[in-house]
Amino acid sequence: MTHPTHPRPWLSSYESGVPRTFTPSGLTLPALLERAAAKYPDHTALTFIGATTSYRQLWQDAQRFAAALRRMGVRPGDRVSIMLPNTPQFVTSFYGTLLAGAIAVNTSPMYTASELEHQLQDSGSETLIILDSFYPRYQEIRTRVPVKRVLVTGVQDALSFPKNLLYPVKARREGSWVNVPYDERVLPYRKVLASQPAAAPTVSLQPDDVALLQYTGGTTGVPKGAMLTHANLVSNCEQARSWMSDLHEGQEVTLAAIPFFHVYGMTVAMNLSILIGANIVLVPNPRDLKMVLTQIERSRATLFPAVPTLYNAINNHPDTPRHDLTSIRACISGSAPLLLETARRFKEITGGANLVEGYGLTEASPITHVNPIFGDQLEGSIGLPVPGVDAIIVSDDGQPTPSGEVGELWVAGPQIMKGYWQRDDETAKTLRQQDGQVWLMTGDMATMDDRGYFRIVDRKKDLIIAGGYNIYPREVEEALMSHPAVLEAAAVGVPDPYRGESVHAVVALKPGQTASETDIITHCKGLLSAYKVPRSVEFRTELPKTAAMKILRRQLAQEARETRAARSA
Repeated sequence: MTHPTHPRPWLSSYESGVPRTFTPSGLTLPALLERAAAKYPDHTALTFIGATTSYRQLWQDAQRFAAALRRMGVRPGDRVSIMLPNTPQFVTSFYGTLLAGAIAVNTSPMYTASELEHQLQDSGSETLIILDSFYPRYQEIRTRVPVKRVLVTGVQDALSFPKNLLYPVKARREGSWVNVPYDERVLPYRKVLASQPAAAPTVSLQPDDVALLQYTGGTTGVPKGAMLTHANLVSNCEQARSWMSDLHEGQEVTLAAIPFFHVYGMTVAMNLSILIGANIVLVPNPRDLKMVLTQIERSRATLFPAVPTLYNAINNHPDTPRHDLTSIRACISGSAPLLLETARRFKEITGGANLVEGYGLTEASPITHVNPIFGDQLEGSIGLPVPGVDAIIVSDDGQPTPSGEVGELWVAGPQIMKGYWQRDDETAKTLRQQDGQVWLMTGDMATMDDRGYFRIVDRKKDLIIAGGYNIYPREVEEALMSHPAVLEAAAVGVPDPYRGESVHAVVALKPGQTASETDIITHCKGLLSAYKVPRSVEFRTELPKTAAMKILRRQLAQEARETRAARSA
């Protein structure tokens, strides 16, 4: 298959100030932080519940952390799993891990013990950085994973006096305090960091070195680590910077509620902010809308990247009218479709903030397309390819489609992953070398119009996106099938006015067995992260199948949607 040189109409649709060409800087991620510390040493880098960290201090802390890892035996190429919410410790751990030459592994704080076990085993992580309240999940699996050392931290470690003393008292009163059994393998993060000099070990980092394993279901639903290099991640935040042409370096304030363990939050809220020397206001729990609103108002945040669910929640929260959100200038919404009404209402509440929809994939670090911040924003469109991204729509016969016709979206650019960790077979199914470029076959069906605006019209994947989180039916189905009364099961996405989609389970029970909707949901809660748990269960005597006995998920999804639509009519 060969692709002739194809037109790129999106270039003529770029708004003024957005470059038509893109050349990556070639920097590594630690170099971004080092440069910001040199340019803005006394500027606030992090704000966390009243405590602040300057860029000078953040750079020193990252160096101390790198030195601590090397002293404990971590070597270049080793994997370090980070299981933290948005706290100063996350930023320090991430950049310190890279300074030590190791590979960071983003680990969701919402993982159950079994999910954590799979990721630690698959990545081969011998080091884990974890919040104290998550420790019991690790303790449950500690004898079955390759972890040799655990650094435990708590929210109190990042607070200033007297909050650092009051927080444990509050946690004990609320019953959320965890007594961690420290020993030679389990160490207190704060003491380890304090014992090191602010001098990082000498490690020769190259842009093509893998910086991050970001786990995703990819095209098959089997969780695997996308290998994202320093060049991938730096390029993508530089591309985002070029798209947001009105950013003021050293002056912006980013409200970071979207989790850094999600690659979208890492790129847009953390790395982009460090690239431009912004103050990152950390929100550890995005579901705490009162904190989100308070921090926006108190910090006078100017940038607020998030997911549609969070914007919609703010639009409808009873406390929103009592907060001044007018400092926000621009927001890029990612990870799920953005409803026009959500964007319109948010712009009204903030007095004119531009909330635009973007598109990306974990394998692309993640941003590939964004609607213009100030130019034409087309309803239902994911926008235009950002500078440096090439995109084509490919038909079933492997040829580029004419404008307006549906095909699979392929993207290429400097942010495309190196491949999947120890999954060469899956990498070959997802990446295609052609015309001197590496193309990522997204699995999403799309169209491109004459102006270069793209629209996603369907999915090849059966991916469910709830509140910005990717849910792969196979994981849910495995949990459903482990229930002793379940004979067969399918998980599909159904429209949810708040979360975009929610998980709907369709099950058939074994002859003579009984189970209620509550029984099934309760069972899943013990095996899956909360956002993956089915919100509704439908019982059938048999699930529809193809001639090859494959369950027809799409038919079930369509029937579930039609049933819901009929009920609401």
